[in-house]
Amino acid sequence: MTTPSTNHAERRSHSDDANGAHDDNDPAAHRPMTVGEIQNAYADYADRLGRFEWADRLVAGRYRRARFGDVSGRVLDVACGTGPNFRYLPETVDLVGVDISPEMLDNAADRLADLEVDGTLERMDAQDLAFDDDSFDAVISALSTCTFPDPVAALREMERVCKPSGTIRLVEHGKSDVGPVARFQEWREDAHYAKMGCRWTQEPHEVVAEAGLSVRDSSTGLLGMVTTFEIDPA
Repeated sequence: MTTPSTNHAERRSHSDDANGAHDDNDPAAHRPMTVGEIQNAYADYADRLGRFEWADRLVAGRYRRARFGDVSGRVLDVACGTGPNFRYLPETVDLVGVDISPEMLDNAADRLADLEVDGTLERMDAQDLAFDDDSFDAVISALSTCTFPDPVAALREMERVCKPSGTIRLVEHGKSDVGPVARFQEWREDAHYAKMGCRWTQEPHEVVAEAGLSVRDSSTGLLGMVTTFEIDPA
């Protein structure tokens, strides 16, 4: 494992002070859970998520395939979870998957073993990636920023470790643009966060904009609840 070029304290200080990560204008201000608490929450769900991969394929598979199916080179999957992105990657990539949850990584290892993709898995905090700058040709992540205590910091870390000539690809979820669905999400958002550590009504475009990332292309689907991005690193 390589070491980051900027230490955690310096990056976090920059994120808090310069990026407004904890003020009232932060698009992800509702995040009382710590990284450790989120890790514990997902320890209970890792096996269940692994068993229900078929449901994920039905709901999110086409979005993952559309965004991740053409990446190449050395690829970092941030917050890879149980590995649902793996099957949509070209077999030629050199994959590195990271997640904060050991239980998620155990499931991801089983999934990786069943595929033709070469890869390694490491336990790591997305907000403090232990890689040098410009280490990857592509950085991907799916349905993840809703769980990060500081999603802006995590997105900036993705940009830091991606080569300037590379690409960052995201598949995210948020509040529906269909009124009744959005109202149901708002009604259940606190209970959903308490159970899953997931900000159900987060606005992905706002979080990406707060991180200052350069969006080349984006699309929405599934009643406006899924937003995908292709991002150019700085």
